Amino acid sequence: MAANTEVGSPARPRKPLYRQLYFWVLTAIVLGVLFGLFFPAQAAGTKWLADLFVNLVKVVIAPTIFCTVVVGIAGLGNLAKAGGLALRTIGYFTVMTTVALAIGLVVVNVLRPGDGLGIAVNEKAAKSTIDSAAAAGESVTDFVLSLVPKSFVGAFTDGQLIQVLLLAVLVAIAVAGLGERGKPVVRALDTVAQVMFGVIKVIMYAAPVGAFGGIAYTVGQFGSKVLGGLVYLMVAFYLTCALFVVVVLGIVCRLAGFNVFKFLRYIKDEIFIVLGTSSSEAALPRMLIKLEAAGARKSVVGLTIPTGYSFNLDGTCIYLTMGALFIAQATGHEIGLGTQIGLLLFMLLSSKGAAGVTGAGLITLAASLQAFGSTIPVVGIALIVGIDRFMSEARAITNVIGNGIGTLVVARWQGDLDSERLRHVLDNPSTVDVDAALTRPS
Repeated sequence: MAANTEVGSPARPRKPLYRQLYFWVLTAIVLGVLFGLFFPAQAAGTKWLADLFVNLVKVVIAPTIFCTVVVGIAGLGNLAKAGGLALRTIGYFTVMTTVALAIGLVVVNVLRPGDGLGIAVNEKAAKSTIDSAAAAGESVTDFVLSLVPKSFVGAFTDGQLIQVLLLAVLVAIAVAGLGERGKPVVRALDTVAQVMFGVIKVIMYAAPVGAFGGIAYTVGQFGSKVLGGLVYLMVAFYLTCALFVVVVLGIVCRLAGFNVFKFLRYIKDEIFIVLGTSSSEAALPRMLIKLEAAGARKSVVGLTIPTGYSFNLDGTCIYLTMGALFIAQATGHEIGLGTQIGLLLFMLLSSKGAAGVTGAGLITLAASLQAFGSTIPVVGIALIVGIDRFMSEARAITNVIGNGIGTLVVARWQGDLDSERLRHVLDNPSTVDVDAALTRPS
């Protein structure tokens, strides 16, 4: 995957605005908002456009991740180093998701957006979400078992990224053990990965269409429902996500030697894609390219990014704790500090099942509340169903940003980050041409 640029090389001539992906995605978002406001009935039927785009991306995610991880780990040539990378990755992600959960608890306790509402919950309105949560609910044993697919092919057909990752790690270990005989396998999988990135380049031409459909549906379907008392919760959630990115991740970036705002500028295309589709998976293939281009070693990017999509959902974690305590406050249930800590620890596990699927955060919240049913009424989930779609954009964007920064931090920790290249790329984003990298041979 030759997305890297030479450090110190002159910046490429800036593309005209009309050739920038973010321009067309942003234009589609604006048109989608207008369409949703003026033609809400018709706009409510455009969700399939966003679903189609996300599904197209998902088709290539599993084989791309599999090939990238196998090539990256087998290319290390040192399984002990690969194990150290995995431990550092999981350790960092655990710390950051705990911080995200804690920040959500602090903010909702300070602002208390549900106080005084005294809302009686509608059990019928919550039934479908609760039923989905019950079907998706996992104990610790269920979670561990879900890591292993029922068959090798099943991991790819079921769309379970964590299962694909597990298979990739096992295959990488086996290939690395073959020594010289494994090198042709690595070269073949690297070629397959390049083909997948070529497919991704073609799919990305549909990103503005997906963004238009997603935003138009959101505004047309829910626009009139967000004007009530729940706006306070939504605004508080967006501010909390912004606080987490700017302050917490900003400090992490500073300690790692780069600026968070420059990084946000660097991935602006991916942020707009996620904003339009409400799915962090839509940006995953391009993030692989950009992080390697920014100086992170391919093996680190290939392992850390897909792992983060299951273990580092910062935005989802903030949403879970804020949503749970809002429901408790709105229904008149006071939650003690001990119970809140228990909720945080439980959500540290339950959040691992909310990867990449639009609306999965709502299901995960309902599943988490079921474990505390005597304290927080699960049917209270009906209170935030109407604005969940609007909150999903902030969740997904925060997840993508957190995973991108986490990858660079782990790469630096691992000693696999070219800091000079990172500074050059963040100062001169135009030196990285993702479209060219998607079709350039390794």
